[in-house]
Amino acid sequence: MRVLRTGLIWLLTLLYPLVIYLGIGKFEPRWLALFLLILAGGRALVSRDRIWQVAAAGAAVLVVFSFLANHALPLKLYPVLVSLVMLALFAYSLLFPPSVIERLARLRDPQLPAFAIAYTRRVTQVWCVFFLINAAIGLGTALYASDGVWALYNGFIAYVLMGLLFVGEWLVRRRVRRAAGHG
Repeated sequence: MRVLRTGLIWLLTLLYPLVIYLGIGKFEPRWLALFLLILAGGRALVSRDRIWQVAAAGAAVLVVFSFLANHALPLKLYPVLVSLVMLALFAYSLLFPPSVIERLARLRDPQLPAFAIAYTRRVTQVWCVFFLINAAIGLGTALYASDGVWALYNGFIAYVLMGLLFVGEWLVRRRVRRAAGHG
């Protein structure tokens, strides 16, 4: 049951921009804000990770502003908030190692060689740059673009870019492992 709840929360998170886009013309923003509150609260409860509790608190602030002003802008800022939370998580792990990517790599190989630790640190830095740029573009679309452009970027293009970064990193990792004689 927990796996189903977690899957549902992640699916709703991925669909968030589409739901907001489709809902803006049909519902007052204050009622759409309840969707964000349920989504962020559910995510914090399902994951129980402190980082998602922080994101839920930030989402609650956006919900309050959206509810009181009955405006969609705070709802459109949620993807920016998520990118900034992820940036903070990854950057924090660079200051206080091991990095996020090193932790993930150690799930597969607990005895990482020195070259792999350096590599995972660099990949974590790349993700920090990605989250910073993604937040900036998300903010730009929320403030200056149409609702359709905002939904297209935050609900599709950002995911494609993330996927390209995953695939690109996987290809680079294979080359790095071969060059180090580990692959």
